Amino acid sequence: MDKLPVDIATAECLRLGGDEIVVLATSEATDGALFAVLVRMPPGGGPPVMHRHAPGEVYHVLTGEFAFSIADDDGRVTRTTATAGEVMPLAGGTPHTIRNETGVAAEAFVVHAPGAPMEGFSRAVAALAAEREPTMDAVLTVAAQNGIELLGPVPEVTASV
Repeated sequence: MDKLPVDIATAECLRLGGDEIVVLATSEATDGALFAVLVRMPPGGGPPVMHRHAPGEVYHVLTGEFAFSIADDDGRVTRTTATAGEVMPLAGGTPHTIRNETGVAAEAFVVHAPGAPMEGFSRAVAALAAEREPTMDAVLTVAAQNGIELLGPVPEVTASV
């Protein structure tokens, strides 16, 4: 990497809806190995749909609480929460979404590996949103271009952990 350490106060910030993604390490700076970010999610924030992608993810929750909806191979959805100090790994290819279902903001350090698909998607959607509210067709196109499959609304949760 060309710049260590990263000053969070001056780091690049992408906005996706109400969520903020502070870029800490780009895929370019890590030879494609990862995309590391600080995710700041307001109450009600997070991706509105289930999705899957090849990169794995690791969430280290710093403040607040994140709710993870994760589908198994049979389509059953389990809801798991992670609170400050907890770590939630997600294997690549796992249908999931992450939401802040509480009344307070939440923050997590997140690593995507490899980094290019999630970074490409995040940057492209942030660029669209900077101009105007992106259409679903535009988001679907950007997702497909970055190897991300949007799977639709979160199905009914069948179990909570």
